[in-house]
Amino acid sequence: MKLTRPLAALALLVATAFPALAADAVYPPGLRLGMVPLVGLNTAKTFPGFESEDGSVKVLITELPPAAYGEVVGALSANPNGSNGVKPDKIETQAGLAYFTTESGKAGTTLVKRYSMIVPGTGFSGYVAVQVPENASKIYTDEAVRQMFATAVTRKEVSADEQIGLMPFKITDLASFKDIRTLVPGASIILADGNESSGYESKPFMILGLIGATPQQADDRARFAQEAALQIPGVRESRVTMSEPIRINGQPGFETRIDGVSGKDKTPVTVVQWIRFASGGTSLRIIASAPRDQWSDAFTRFRAVRDGIQPKG
Repeated sequence: MKLTRPLAALALLVATAFPALAADAVYPPGLRLGMVPLVGLNTAKTFPGFESEDGSVKVLITELPPAAYGEVVGALSANPNGSNGVKPDKIETQAGLAYFTTESGKAGTTLVKRYSMIVPGTGFSGYVAVQVPENASKIYTDEAVRQMFATAVTRKEVSADEQIGLMPFKITDLASFKDIRTLVPGASIILADGNESSGYESKPFMILGLIGATPQQADDRARFAQEAALQIPGVRESRVTMSEPIRINGQPGFETRIDGVSGKDKTPVTVVQWIRFASGGTSLRIIASAPRDQWSDAFTRFRAVRDGIQPKG
């Protein structure tokens, strides 16, 4: 079957776009991994990456923990033929040697091809997932996707302003925290004195994010706050030392403090969790941790950040 004239023209554009790819890498907001999207793909509206105008072709770009790339390399060294009949391919990118797989599957009832790639980064591993429906595979071919993968590039830092600008609230006081890192674009962010390479636990840090479906009754909120505090990832041997309702910027909230240990060195830490409840919407959750011998000064900074969080608009 011949391509219609518009599709044939688009296919030609895709094919001739490759020589110009290197200079036009696009970074999804808040991420350190970018690439040159193929012709016909634009910035996605609901996820970090690119998509076609009708949303059927998707390119998801995200960051994984630093160890993820090494784990993939180790697994391939142990089993060069891959698993479940899927053998990864190597590709040289501007970010370094990457590995990708190609599989066929279904999205609902639609036949699709799925491509997954992992690339090395400084302090993170980059991950890209592509989905192409069968009716677009003559334009977005295996070779086209491979060429797009080859343009993957990383940047060392994302500006604090860019990352904070993605959040649904304003952070007006950073309290001298220097390392700003997006955890989930537009949903959670970390402010820290440490960094990913050295680890966060040995110095003060804060995680700011939104949570949904919080209780409306006071008794239920108290129970919810304590249970959430005791389930904070990375904190072990947790013990609640204080939990009480407070007002945060005029809204009902709850403050819970726990003592525990954190990190591979079992650093003794004190952690405070603040939840600012919102009626019928998403609530603000702040988790702030500091080694116990740094707690007094850190707590003053934590409150400054908390009290400086304002709604946008």
